[in-house]
Amino acid sequence: MPSIRVLKTFLVVARTGSFAAAGGEVGLTPAAVGLQVRSLEEDIGRKLFDRVGRSIILNTQGRELVPAALDLVSRYAALSASATEGLAGTVVMGALVSALMGAFSGALWHMKRDYPALDIKLFAGMSADFVTRVERGELDAAVTTQPPRVLPAALKWRSLYSEPMVLIVPTRPHFELTDDPFEILRSAPFLRFDRSTWTGDLVTRVLSRARVTVVEGLEVNSVETIVALVRQGYGVSIVPKLDNVQWQRDSQLKIIDIPGNSLDRKVGLLERTDHSRMQFTSAIKEHFRFRRQK
Repeated sequence: MPSIRVLKTFLVVARTGSFAAAGGEVGLTPAAVGLQVRSLEEDIGRKLFDRVGRSIILNTQGRELVPAALDLVSRYAALSASATEGLAGTVVMGALVSALMGAFSGALWHMKRDYPALDIKLFAGMSADFVTRVERGELDAAVTTQPPRVLPAALKWRSLYSEPMVLIVPTRPHFELTDDPFEILRSAPFLRFDRSTWTGDLVTRVLSRARVTVVEGLEVNSVETIVALVRQGYGVSIVPKLDNVQWQRDSQLKIIDIPGNSLDRKVGLLERTDHSRMQFTSAIKEHFRFRRQK
């Protein structure tokens, strides 16, 4: 019978597609990872990976094992958690970089303060990229924007907080700048958030409701990069006003409310409908519920 540690290693190799990358995550040499995988294959009597040169590819039998391995590892984690007071152990989360710049960083600080035995591993990325990783069990949960489409039945999303969509302009632009928000959008170079992302889709809807056609400039998939470019006077943009970020004190930046706009970016928690780390995700949701009431 393979150990939980071997199953965990198998899942990391299945996700990363590399003994070396998996070893970096689990703290083993590539050779030791390879030995664990071969031991697992011998125990269950089937090959799990196709090997081509130095590359390894999860085969059909390997893919069939992933759900069962995830279930066993999750059940073991649940037993460990129930035997420990409070929250402890490792939680693997995904989070938007902009959420880490804003309100979620405060939530993490409080969780670590209140539960010192808790080890939180964070992966930064884009909302859409986290859906598959949470569904497969590679992540326990992820902080994302509100999904623009219906999620798979195995997933659920809960709003944590909202951020208004605002127009940001430079105080020292390299172009003429009027006082009218709509005229600014029509005439100034527009730095657009990547429209293939969920936040980019929201920006498109804000512009559509305002019935404004912008002068397209760069298209960027990072709020912080857009803000840096606006500060340098290269254009204007519509972005979420990040919670906990004091842009109004920025001497290089001016924040303007968009007249008539009622669209906010909602940031929330994406998780499976049933998983072993629900005590942790419940604590995150409770933190934000209490924060809204203050």
